[in-house]
Amino acid sequence: MAEERPGAWFGFGFCGFGQALGSGRGRQVHSPEPLRAPEADADICRVSASWSYTAFVSRAGQVLLSGSAGGAAGGCRDAWASEALLVVLRDGQGPGPGAELQAWAPGSALRGEPLWAQTVVPEAEREDGPGGETQTQTLPLLPSARAYVSPRPPLCRPLAPDLRARRLELGAEHVLLLDEAGQVFSWGGGRQGQLGHGTLEAELEPRLLEALQGLPMAEVAAGGWHSVCVSETGDIYIWGWNESGQLALPTRGLAEDRKTVTEGAAGLKEDGSEMKRTAGAEDGAPAPFIAVQPFPALLDLPLGSDAVGASCGSRHTAVVTRTGELYTWGWGKYGQLGHKDTTSWDRPCRVEYFVNKCLQVKAVSCGPWNTYVYAVEKEKS
Repeated sequence: MAEERPGAWFGFGFCGFGQALGSGRGRQVHSPEPLRAPEADADICRVSASWSYTAFVSRAGQVLLSGSAGGAAGGCRDAWASEALLVVLRDGQGPGPGAELQAWAPGSALRGEPLWAQTVVPEAEREDGPGGETQTQTLPLLPSARAYVSPRPPLCRPLAPDLRARRLELGAEHVLLLDEAGQVFSWGGGRQGQLGHGTLEAELEPRLLEALQGLPMAEVAAGGWHSVCVSETGDIYIWGWNESGQLALPTRGLAEDRKTVTEGAAGLKEDGSEMKRTAGAEDGAPAPFIAVQPFPALLDLPLGSDAVGASCGSRHTAVVTRTGELYTWGWGKYGQLGHKDTTSWDRPCRVEYFVNKCLQVKAVSCGPWNTYVYAVEKEKS
């Protein structure tokens, strides 16, 4: 096995509650900066970001909180942050491989007693994660892969025995599940087409995405009201709400913003630099704007790049390519796209910071309004 190259976490986007994100200066970070972890010597292996705080898990088994919620706890294997609950998987108290799943109020600083706790038995360990550590399935999917955690009661929700889950993601109103065969199931609210079944109807039970049947998937990601899948061959399928261009499909709001900039004099960005003019469609024809995409749509990255991972914020999307590049698009008001500004985009744009620093992106984890990235030094040729 090749020796793991030195790596580090980077952050950008909203940090209005003081959550660790790059330098931590101001309310937002517009370009990737090395993560200012709550403890300088913490070796972070997983990041779970909610709107107002972030949970960091170190390889030493410590959970560190930063933002509106603070505190730390040891003996932890995983953590999942939401505004309603902080869920932590901790080493069990008794003998054997069991672990204890705990749900805490985010403001508790992990002190006192959890709101809810139960013992769980983990399944076999899986592939390496960022930095080379071995992982089980990550929260909110329980280690048994037979239930998941919800921020709303009931907190622990069982899955049907025939659903052999490999990964599970929660959106604002919907759930995505990737099974061991690479099939995708979705359920929950569907008013923005986020379930991918071609309608805007809700689904009470997991329903197979027939449009993707026969196309084995390797990754799933749920945004606020949109969804992304990455196939085993590196293709991207995306569907749901496109209000801010988070599907990388033409959206009316962004087109009108660009038209205003084009027709008027060049304005100024927030940092005082001149705003670039944006040209309209070459043939002058009206653009086919898409507000809701209820079926999975195939998305091509620039240069025909293959994807290996994806993550979604509330209204933005981030994808890691096989060659270690990061592409982001969608809502950019707080700099969460990492392009040195607050522009929103309805097409994939490469984050040049990592290219310029000769860094290879290995993993991405989006909070609702921010983005965390794990990158390593590129191999010298």
